Amino acid sequence: MIRLTWVQPEDLLGHEIRQARLDGREPARIEARWKAAGGPDAPERAGASPEPVSRSLRLLAEDLLDELADLPSALKADEPTEWTALQAACLNWPVPQGRTGISPAALEAAWLGRAAGCLLGKPVEKLPLDGIRALAEAAGNRPLTTWFTAEGVPAELLARHPWNRRSAATSLAENIDGMPEDDDLNYPLLNLLLLRRHGRAFTTDQVAALWLDELPPGRTFTAERVAFRNLLGGIEPPRTARYRNPFREWIGALIRADVHGWTNPGDPAAAAEQAYRDAVLTHTANGVYAAMFTAAVLAAAATGTADVHACLRTGRTVVPARSRLAEALDHAIQLAHEHVDFDDVVDQLHARYDATHHWVHAIPNTALITAALTHADGDFAGSICRAVSGGWDTDSNGATAGSVAGLLAGSPEALPERWRAPLKNRLATTVADFDGTGFDTLAHLTHLEATRP
Repeated sequence: MIRLTWVQPEDLLGHEIRQARLDGREPARIEARWKAAGGPDAPERAGASPEPVSRSLRLLAEDLLDELADLPSALKADEPTEWTALQAACLNWPVPQGRTGISPAALEAAWLGRAAGCLLGKPVEKLPLDGIRALAEAAGNRPLTTWFTAEGVPAELLARHPWNRRSAATSLAENIDGMPEDDDLNYPLLNLLLLRRHGRAFTTDQVAALWLDELPPGRTFTAERVAFRNLLGGIEPPRTARYRNPFREWIGALIRADVHGWTNPGDPAAAAEQAYRDAVLTHTANGVYAAMFTAAVLAAAATGTADVHACLRTGRTVVPARSRLAEALDHAIQLAHEHVDFDDVVDQLHARYDATHHWVHAIPNTALITAALTHADGDFAGSICRAVSGGWDTDSNGATAGSVAGLLAGSPEALPERWRAPLKNRLATTVADFDGTGFDTLAHLTHLEATRP
């Protein structure tokens, strides 16, 4: 029996009910109908429930998904997705700038930083916070300062908190051999390919066409998989982001944003707009803002003249002022300045979001990334270790923190050897012809796009 993750209506409905409560709709009546019919809750950490439901229950789920979509939102005016309204909701939109120069060395550090941060987080992805802390503690690696390892970790602890099934064989200290495939690296590769084929003026339709040509559906998750399904069903962008897609404010668009920032050094407005055209294929509102924020932060970092705090302030200018993400970013930065021990920051973030948000939602994860970068003052090792040790979407958070901190470091040599050497200048992927490519080559190709007229 094949249980497809992230697309089955009976699994989507519980997520849509939760999303409705977050974005200002009231789903109680619809939720009651689902429960009365025997409908299950959404899987808490996996993408599919273990057993199929009856045909009648599946049909009911489809109907209720559509009813939920029609509910009015009390937050619509403060959290627009349409471009003109979104810009207007940002009180200090950055003035468009001409691009500055950027070196291939800085871009190589950004690629390496993204890979190292992702790889650090891979073995503990999906684990609860107490499990991550216990595994690090058992290995003498808490506070986290280096790769996770199974050496010295008691078997009974691993039985309670097993490593991520897909990642343990390639991402623990004792078996890292280059950068294994991961969607957090696949999407930057796709966006590099996008710019090479279509340039900066690419359209959302061209993003969709590229995915259909180059991205295996089995390598997509959450909002991206739903959008892929929608494309194959004849639904066109941007409706692909809205139709039966409860994951439209999750982290997927954020992990696609790096290349848009890297290739617009010194022009955060252009980076954010480029990230927007990519993001609206799959996301709305705060899911889009998280991508724009990330791209703008990286565009500011790419100048080599701003510290991490100035870069984060720049990113904040492309987030609508009254949005939930804006409030989360401000709170995260405040916490990072108030607490010496980062565990205290993490505990407060989890207390605020765990009960209401899925572990892949963009708002808590972007807040955690921002807190990690702030608390570490942009230091590379400190940033990725804080981001991963905070839990939730550990590999994605480590990747984005590593991208920003690597770019700020400015060159591969500025990154500690223990983070660079195991990557062996080699990346695995199923995207186009990039399998086995070195990070120096990727930096060269990215530099060509960053300097293209």
